[in-house]
Amino acid sequence: MDVEFIKKHLVPHPDFPKKGIVFLDIFPLLRNPIAVETLITNFVHHLTSSTVAKTPNHKIDVVVGLDARGFLFGPIIALRLGAAFVPVRKAGKLPGQCHTALYEKEYGVDSFDIQVDAIQPGQSVIVVDDLIATGGSAKAAGELVAKCGSQVLEYLFIIELAFLKPAEKLDAPLYSIVQVED
Repeated sequence: MDVEFIKKHLVPHPDFPKKGIVFLDIFPLLRNPIAVETLITNFVHHLTSSTVAKTPNHKIDVVVGLDARGFLFGPIIALRLGAAFVPVRKAGKLPGQCHTALYEKEYGVDSFDIQVDAIQPGQSVIVVDDLIATGGSAKAAGELVAKCGSQVLEYLFIIELAFLKPAEKLDAPLYSIVQVED
């Protein structure tokens, strides 16, 4: 029921950003407070009913949100879990000393940064974003968490393009609410 309710708020846009791609827009979901609450509750329930039990201290310490849509949901999830929120940003957007990780995109290489003191060694970390396609940016986020001395327990996404097999690139389990098979 919750998944269907969330799916109902994802609007497809054929041939965006280029011909042959059907883009699922999450922004209509944000226009409905009940849909947002349903989404956040789904993520938090999943984490508290399965992932938290696997942590040494039985809690999530840090929620990492990927630039930019991970910033929309990550802080809310962190607040509900009593965890810190840490942004992973595109290169050059964070002040201070940063770790950097490169990742491949369909049209070249890009990079993410995280502040070196954002995550303490051994903290329990999850990564959240709106969509996972090839897994490149999520993998880069995992590398940044490792550079801080921790590891990702799980990657969370609203939408997974499962036909691209993104989970194969990741160093921890992937949880998604909506899986697109083609």
